[in-house]
Amino acid sequence: MERPSWSEQAPYATDHLRLVASRSGSYRAQRESADSDEAAPLFRDDWGMEACSTSHHWARELGRLGFEVKLMPPAYVKPYVKRGKNDAADAEAICEAVTRPTMRFVPVKSCERQALLMQHKTRDLLVRQRTALINALRGHLAEFGIITPQGKFGLKAALEALTVAKGQLPEPSWHPFMHIRKQLEELSDKIAELDRIILQWCRNEAAARRLMTIPGVGFLTAAAIAASVGDAAEFKSARQFAAWLGLTPRQNSSGGKERLGRISKQGDRTIRRLLVVGATAVVRRARLDAPSFPWIARLLDRKPASLVSVAIANKTARIAWAILRREEIYRSAAA
Repeated sequence: MERPSWSEQAPYATDHLRLVASRSGSYRAQRESADSDEAAPLFRDDWGMEACSTSHHWARELGRLGFEVKLMPPAYVKPYVKRGKNDAADAEAICEAVTRPTMRFVPVKSCERQALLMQHKTRDLLVRQRTALINALRGHLAEFGIITPQGKFGLKAALEALTVAKGQLPEPSWHPFMHIRKQLEELSDKIAELDRIILQWCRNEAAARRLMTIPGVGFLTAAAIAASVGDAAEFKSARQFAAWLGLTPRQNSSGGKERLGRISKQGDRTIRRLLVVGATAVVRRARLDAPSFPWIARLLDRKPASLVSVAIANKTARIAWAILRREEIYRSAAA
């Protein structure tokens, strides 16, 4: 039988991609019809899918069947949608996008990597919930004339003020305040438990231990980078890794003139936020010990501290890529 062209395979590929993109029972239907005559002309082993929350699971399942699955960011597939929004148009766009030689694909995550990243996402969720409770506590206390500062010390002051003023507060407010206080204690315990689990994983993971030798990179940042980046060779250069994190300037260049704007803020916002927070701590240290950080001290003389923090985060991301790629520890540059 003569091998059909890709254009002749496209209708079958469209049907199969639509099955994979749909919900639970579709995958069973695709497996059952794989030996049918209608599916026989599909010789191509490359499967294209848009990267989403469940795409990594489907990629692993299809990989077990012998297919090579390529995940693509939805933003890169959208330009190939001709007109309208339906399953057939989306599948046709995926078939077209997956054949492009310059297409950038998303590496398929393993179950272990997704489980590790789930710890960070859960911790972020608990931190947001705790922040919401702290704001609610301070707001309700302000209704009774008790004003407390923001931040970590503000929470301590709010809890102390609540204990002192309990006898002066109306009785109907006691139970709501006690519920908020109890939830704050429970959330703090859960966050501390997750911190211990992540820290223990970092101590057992060689890549995370190497990343923690970089100034401004703690165990949370090191664990997030090590879990997100399975293989540093997936990125061609350190700049591509920094661009993947959204730490490089957005370009609006034309006519041979380079116009660089603010950072793109695309990619993993969790790692980007952790890098910027760590860089802010380095800036604070550089203000106290300028001779140990000459490059940062020179930047602070010319630029705002927030801009310097982002520049350090960009540099830290590139150093992290080099450490992962070369499997070395951080060595500070000679003064």
